Amino acid sequence: MKNISLLLLVLAYSIVGSAKEIYVTPGGTEKANGSINYPFHSIDDARKMAQQYAGKESLTIYLNDGIYYLDKTIKFTSKDSGTKKFPIYYKAVNEGKAIISGGKHLNVKWTTYKNEIFVCDIPNGFDIDQLFIDNKRETMARYPNSIPGKNVFDRWVLSHDAKADAATDALAKEKVAQWKNPKGAYLHAMHRSLWGDMHWLVTGKKGESKLKLEGGWQNNRPDKMHKKYRFIENVFEELDAPGEWYYNKEESLLYYYPRKDFDIKTAKVEIVSLRHLFEFNGTKEKSVQHIHLQGLTFKHTARVFMDNKEPLLRSDWTVYRGGAVFYNGAENCSVINCEFDQLGGNSIFVNNFNRHINIIGCYIHHSGANGIAFVGDPKSVRNPIFRYGPQDYKNMDLTPGSIGDNFPANCIVSDCIITKTGRDEKQTAPVQISMSFRITVSHCSIYDVPRAGINISEGTFGGHIIEYCDVFNTVLETGDHGSFNSWGRDRFWDPNTSKVNREVAKNPNLPYLDILEPTIIRNSRWRCDHGWDVDLDDGSSNYYIYNNLLLNGGLKLREGYGRIAQNNILINNGLHAHAWQRKSGDVFKHNIVFKGKHPIKYIFQN
Repeated sequence: MKNISLLLLVLAYSIVGSAKEIYVTPGGTEKANGSINYPFHSIDDARKMAQQYAGKESLTIYLNDGIYYLDKTIKFTSKDSGTKKFPIYYKAVNEGKAIISGGKHLNVKWTTYKNEIFVCDIPNGFDIDQLFIDNKRETMARYPNSIPGKNVFDRWVLSHDAKADAATDALAKEKVAQWKNPKGAYLHAMHRSLWGDMHWLVTGKKGESKLKLEGGWQNNRPDKMHKKYRFIENVFEELDAPGEWYYNKEESLLYYYPRKDFDIKTAKVEIVSLRHLFEFNGTKEKSVQHIHLQGLTFKHTARVFMDNKEPLLRSDWTVYRGGAVFYNGAENCSVINCEFDQLGGNSIFVNNFNRHINIIGCYIHHSGANGIAFVGDPKSVRNPIFRYGPQDYKNMDLTPGSIGDNFPANCIVSDCIITKTGRDEKQTAPVQISMSFRITVSHCSIYDVPRAGINISEGTFGGHIIEYCDVFNTVLETGDHGSFNSWGRDRFWDPNTSKVNREVAKNPNLPYLDILEPTIIRNSRWRCDHGWDVDLDDGSSNYYIYNNLLLNGGLKLREGYGRIAQNNILINNGLHAHAWQRKSGDVFKHNIVFKGKHPIKYIFQN
């Protein structure tokens, strides 16, 4: 027995001893070879060296403390893959202290421009989307100015009063007339019904008092902009408040109005250039596999709201397919104990074919758009429709399920804190799921966000599990949804609910053609003070909701099929049955409610 134990110990030592280590540090050394004494200064150099060992032995690329300013995105392909037996780790030596940055550190000399405003020269050729001063993202010169502690666009408390406020209207004629050259400015506005946001690039002026605008495509239920909730940024004449800045690209001059009690001479100045930091680019046939990111901090990516154009089927959303960490054709990869800090767009985007992407123990905060997004290929959906509208039942493909498998599946988000996402784009969520299968969100804390905490855009393809989550302080800037929000505008659904009744009566399997397995919401706590705690909207079907604590907004069910809600506690509220399909198969039982049932608004019998 002793000999066997000794043999096992020797084998274990040989396996550990055979693991390859490569070291990287910002700046590196002249004799860099990736060793602990002569580390590389470039993560990409380490990646290239790692290819020699990939799949042959376990490999860890250790990143020493410091900021890794990337000149270009790090791109992994199938050639960089590890295996189950020999995985590859990109790991911080000290958790959180290896910072991956898409920005630039500038050594500048500030001089006084006038009053409290300073100015400095910037090297030519930069497009500055964001400015960080001493690690804090500052505000582009804007009107009206932001107000600390306010919700909508950092200016207003959420209200459904659409009356224009002439004193702070970003489009007031007398205000526009004050701007000499607003070309390059951005107009941001909420949707008139508060279903998200829209954005425009200012291309010039029409006469003295009107703007030429390009954009407004960021919402899949387009409508007029809100009369009150709108502001304009990147206008030189509006550089009038502490913390604001303006960049004159033509003259390569950066203007800054410092905050109070601030030493501008010693301030660290960083600008943002890249959109993506790490990309995993593979295919189903040649996927990127077994690469794990651990203990890293990701910072400084550019905003992407003007490229947020692609509609997500009949949901209200559009999307930009990209993120600081971008998965496209990867399997068995993970992000472990990483921080995503003040990024301009999506923090993590899982795009099309991906399997077993696990995001564990991460802290995601102040993202410009989504925290984590799982989005598949609309070509994998049968009879896809991209705008809110009618279905053609006569020519419907009645084959259950997808076309192919070009979508995320069997992925996990676990033990994450996700907060203050949607700082620039409001039609976003800490966790967004669309055209995906079997996504699990477990043991996550999600709060302080403009819209839903977890959003499922449509039923395709179901099988999701939401469990042991705490989701609260949501819907702070938008309206007409909840802490959990879903739509079910799938193959079976039509805005004419009587028509849906007739078609489902002919074929009871219609509601289940796209959502192949039930989505489960269990053992979680939900609170929404500006909507419903759990909102299953517009045909959301095949849900099993049990053992949840709903703290304020109650449960909403609208015109779907096969929803079972049981063993839940609904504090201060109850069931909102907005619209009830004939023979829906819905079940609401063994729940504790603090209010009697709300009247059903519509019962469709035809």
